[in-house]
Amino acid sequence: MSDRIQQLAAQAKDAVPKGMLSPELWIEQYNKIFAQLVVRECADLFKLTHTDEQYQRRIDKTILKHFGVID
Repeated sequence: MSDRIQQLAAQAKDAVPKGMLSPELWIEQYNKIFAQLVVRECADLFKLTHTDEQYQRRIDKTILKHFGVID
C-alpha cells in the first residue's frame, strides 16, 4: 500500500467518532470516511481542470458528483 493510502487510512481512523459505536457501526463509518477521502484526493488532482473547450465541465466536480461526495 502506498504511503498516501496509509495516511488517508490513518486520517479516516482518527475521524471516526469515539465513544459508544458498536464494531459494525465503527467499520461502517470508517469505510465511508476513507472512501470519501480517496475520492476527494482523486478529484483534487484535477482541481479547476476542464474536460474540453466545448462543454467546460470541471473534472474535479464531475468526480465528486459521480461518487456523491459533494462539498
